[in-house]
Amino acid sequence: MSAVLELRRVSKVYGSGPSEVQALRSVDLTVKAGELVAIMGPSGSGKSTLLTIAGTLEDASSGEVLITGAPVSTLSKNERASLRRRSIGYVFQDFNLLAGLTALENVTLPMELDGLAGKAARAAGIEALRRFDLADKAGRYPDELSGGERQRVAIARAIAGDRRLLLADEPTGALDSVNGEAVMRLVRAACRDGVAGVIVTHDAQLASWADRIVFIRDGRIVDQTAPPPGPESLLTPGATA
Repeated sequence: MSAVLELRRVSKVYGSGPSEVQALRSVDLTVKAGELVAIMGPSGSGKSTLLTIAGTLEDASSGEVLITGAPVSTLSKNERASLRRRSIGYVFQDFNLLAGLTALENVTLPMELDGLAGKAARAAGIEALRRFDLADKAGRYPDELSGGERQRVAIARAIAGDRRLLLADEPTGALDSVNGEAVMRLVRAACRDGVAGVIVTHDAQLASWADRIVFIRDGRIVDQTAPPPGPESLLTPGATA
């Protein structure tokens, strides 16, 4: 499968002189279409910085980021914004839903901002909500939804349309274990449909849903490994309990 995300010797430095902080140090990472990668490491290790740079929300101090083979450094500010709306979906721990918009409007807004006609955006939004068993909640506002439903709306928004890359920062941190596993099942399903996924998590049980776990410490990738058999293995055809 083709690479959707590539980080090539990416470093990130904040500040200078005595206050300088090296958040990332020559990080190499490739995530292919259909692959789910979990990023783990202690607080302050650079996990969230890696995610924001991968999503073009921050610039690397050095190195190169490529999305679907195109180097981000060659894109203008407007082109990067368009890339984020069109190809990259984000899921945050605090959901980041707009309180004044319905579930459907939250899902369709990024597509409409990128120029998709309202009727087409609505159809794509309804389909995304349907995939997450939320079609009947399309007209509800965020404060009328449960925590688990709000998180599912956030994931639906992240994958609606032709998104190629899904980035999630502690997407289950505000949820109980049952809803947390439900969220991971939905993320995994998106990857089976061809999306490349990267999640940051402290929870080894949730990381076991990934194809690969990447461990980061002091801004460096120190290990990469396949996870032990976890919940996802139970979904494999022919698997037995």
